[in-house]
Amino acid sequence: VQVSESGGGTVQAGGSVRLSCAASGFAVRWFDMRWFRQAPGKERELVASIIGDTYIDSGGTTNYADSVKGRFTISRDSGRNTVILQMNSLKPSDTAVYYCNARLSDGDYWGQGTQVTVSS
Repeated sequence: VQVSESGGGTVQAGGSVRLSCAASGFAVRWFDMRWFRQAPGKERELVASIIGDTYIDSGGTTNYADSVKGRFTISRDSGRNTVILQMNSLKPSDTAVYYCNARLSDGDYWGQGTQVTVSS
């Protein structure tokens, strides 16, 4: 099982970045997938999540941190077995290393992270 992030970089405030989390060894559709971020000197925080379709009533439900609601969107591309985090209207406070997390039955799996830097 592996997850690997890509798509980070440097962008000006107000710009957009699209992060991808490519998964192997499992199907993203069936499991809870999450994006976290960690800024320098701060704790890792949950940014966005999407519930796996294993949960019939709630599968596909998305949740967001208050700080990113209306600006970030998490989605799945089951064909590519990838989870996307579309980030719009970026702010300098969004600068952080972004991590993909997969919650499987035997535990959590993390990617290596991708840096997003938003300049003012």
